[in-house]
Amino acid sequence: MCGIIGLLLADEESNVNQLLFDGLTVLQHRGQDAAGIVTSERGRLHLRKDNGLVRDVFLQHHMMELRGNVGVGHVRYPTAGSSSCAEAQPLYTNYPHGICVAHNGNLTNTEDLYSEMSKQQRHVNTDSDSELLLNLFAEGLTKNERDCSNVEEAVFATCKDVMHQVKGGYATVYFINGVGLVGFRDPHGIRPLVFGCRSKEKEELSTTWTTEMIASTNQKLDFVVASESVAIDTLGFQLVRDVRPGEAIFIDMNTGNCRVWQCVDNATPAPCIFEYVYFARPDSIMDGVSVYESRLKMGEYLAKKIKRVYPEHGIDVVIPIPDTSRTAALQAAYSLGCPYQEGFIKNRYIARTFIMPGQATRKKSVRLKLNTIKSEFAGRNVLLVDDSIVRGTTAHEIVQMARDAGARKVYFCSAAPPIRYPNIYGIDIPTREELIAYERGEDEIAAKIGCDWVVYQDLKDLEDSVKDVASREYPLTVFDTSCFSGEYITGERMGDDYFTRLHDLRNDDAKILRNKGNASNSNQSKPVASNEGCEPLTNNSSLM
Repeated sequence: MCGIIGLLLADEESNVNQLLFDGLTVLQHRGQDAAGIVTSERGRLHLRKDNGLVRDVFLQHHMMELRGNVGVGHVRYPTAGSSSCAEAQPLYTNYPHGICVAHNGNLTNTEDLYSEMSKQQRHVNTDSDSELLLNLFAEGLTKNERDCSNVEEAVFATCKDVMHQVKGGYATVYFINGVGLVGFRDPHGIRPLVFGCRSKEKEELSTTWTTEMIASTNQKLDFVVASESVAIDTLGFQLVRDVRPGEAIFIDMNTGNCRVWQCVDNATPAPCIFEYVYFARPDSIMDGVSVYESRLKMGEYLAKKIKRVYPEHGIDVVIPIPDTSRTAALQAAYSLGCPYQEGFIKNRYIARTFIMPGQATRKKSVRLKLNTIKSEFAGRNVLLVDDSIVRGTTAHEIVQMARDAGARKVYFCSAAPPIRYPNIYGIDIPTREELIAYERGEDEIAAKIGCDWVVYQDLKDLEDSVKDVASREYPLTVFDTSCFSGEYITGERMGDDYFTRLHDLRNDDAKILRNKGNASNSNQSKPVASNEGCEPLTNNSSLM
């Protein structure tokens, strides 16, 4: 679950570096493992990437070297491959033109793709499926530029070829040096992608741009493609719309033209519903749905279930587990007729525990991240509201903190249904055995996390929470709910060899062992200065 952004400014003398930095900072919640930016200055590429947060990876002297009016940025949350900074993005290949990619999501047919790349004598140097996407695109563009009459036709033909070769959930932004920016989503739109524009003309500042208007204007516009609309808003661009499932967008840096093309016929929108529950910022709009409004609905439906299951619930106060659950908790409290109070204070300098590898690391970080306001718990029956319960480690620690603060009874509810299956489209829910809801009922889960009772959102109510606030022009009827339902929109089935390989690669023990290996290898290599990248292409080197 990464964050991606691509920017192209009409003025060739302008620099896109600060906009990319600001955009990645806004998207930081989508990935905290690594960050990277590549820019192009009249055909010369400048790249900086490394492990760490955006604010730490890009120091002033790095920013000064990231010159140019076009570029791509990425924040990484690793699900495929390793945490090595060799797999930080954007990734680069020199032929044809020089292509860089930023990718969000996860491919599920990587074994077949590695075999195909080997047949085409293209070298894939990492375990990252993003590098596969890069090589597939580069190989396709090489072929299509020979067969097509112009570059736009070749780009869209390449996007179509890639979409027909790969399976899984993905949203990508490519920069083709000297050609332009390309972005596309998988045929189900599992991972999000939006685009926007802005005009420098004063009389056009209030214009509501559409794709048709953009295609017909004589103005040179600035363009942005990003994972979430909040990045577009923050940078002062106007959101045009989402990139549709199976659709590609191409922004020609030579003509300033922006074109969209549907690459897959009969594409079926099925966005990941976990985006609305947890990952997306509440001020984002995805597929025409306000994330904030959908979370209000989740709280409303959750309150209805609590009243139905526990009509004499005896709740004295509703307390959210910050930050993602606040919106749902607020509406749940209102619907229950109970006071809403902030009982936990969050240390904002601790990373999201859901993303951290290893149960011991997660457990330790909860107490560092949260502290209680004891007066809100003492002698009360407390309803704790969280967005979801994954492994249960965090929930157990938080329930114990509430009891330590003097709560009489502790109830726990989740704005999402029980998570019982791996997610294979880019979210780190890899193995069934690590999930607290795996082969457990609600009473068993309550005992496991130490609360008096637990209530989960029903899957239908979660889907209705999003459907209720979807736009009439773009209604949503199907979602990727695989981690709740075990039904995979791209056809994978539990028990396939793919899931066995997934478990071997992604369980906590494997991650810890792999990351120790990365650290060991790093220690054996030549030391580099702390403000340098960890491989030659990360040192802000110019790439030709």
